[in-house]
Amino acid sequence: MTQSRPTVADKRREFQRLHESGCFVIPNPWDRGSARFLQSLGFKALATTSAGFAWSKARPDNGVTRDMVIAHLQEIVAAIDVPLNADFESGFAADANGVAESVRLAIDAGVAGLSIEDSTGDVTRPLYDISAAVERIGAARRAIDEKGGETLLVGRAECFLAGRPDLDEAIARLKAYSNAGADCLYAPGLRTREQFAAVVAAVAPKPVNALIGWPSELKVPDIAALGVRRISVGGALARTAWGGFMRAAKLLAEQESFAGFHEAASGAGLNDLFTAR
Repeated sequence: MTQSRPTVADKRREFQRLHESGCFVIPNPWDRGSARFLQSLGFKALATTSAGFAWSKARPDNGVTRDMVIAHLQEIVAAIDVPLNADFESGFAADANGVAESVRLAIDAGVAGLSIEDSTGDVTRPLYDISAAVERIGAARRAIDEKGGETLLVGRAECFLAGRPDLDEAIARLKAYSNAGADCLYAPGLRTREQFAAVVAAVAPKPVNALIGWPSELKVPDIAALGVRRISVGGALARTAWGGFMRAAKLLAEQESFAGFHEAASGAGLNDLFTAR
């Protein structure tokens, strides 16, 4: 007898449960195949990567349209049986009403969670003023509640990625987003134990997401011990895949050598992975 697949509601309930205690890794696929492989490894939830998806479309990070992202979310949700968190950039709108409209579309796509950034994309003014950023999170919260409230909202403070690596400012923003209705808080770019611990303490009891997208002396148990609830890797897996592909392709083009294929995945193994369901 074939076991039925979990519904979107099932996935959302499971995602909420994962955020209640402990620490889990939520790696970032960039297409259906990478998502299915990560699921096969036993990860309990996955998250999209705006950068990885954009590169797969020959575009830079933040260079894809909302329609492209919504279609991508629908595709990944349909491909996996675990909850999916959407890297939803800055909500694909400058104003709060536009953010709410985008959030409703993402919820309809079946995601279990989504993040809203406070970055503007303008190098002269890289972050929204705190009042505008709070208004945008509040609009996302109301849109989620209007849709039943099951989708988890992640508030992101982009200070460390926007050229303003001020921990106090990041914490002040995260606390404001928590008060505006964010369920989980996230300040990408933190690197030290002290930074992670400070954020966890400041927004408790709300869960915190840590980004580790580089070789780090910290391991999952170390980060868990700091009180972090979930760990994502952003575009790191996509960059790793691109790195292997680029090295092998350059050897072929520049040295007429096939040596770059020595770490290639097994074709039979990939066929088996994508035949099984």
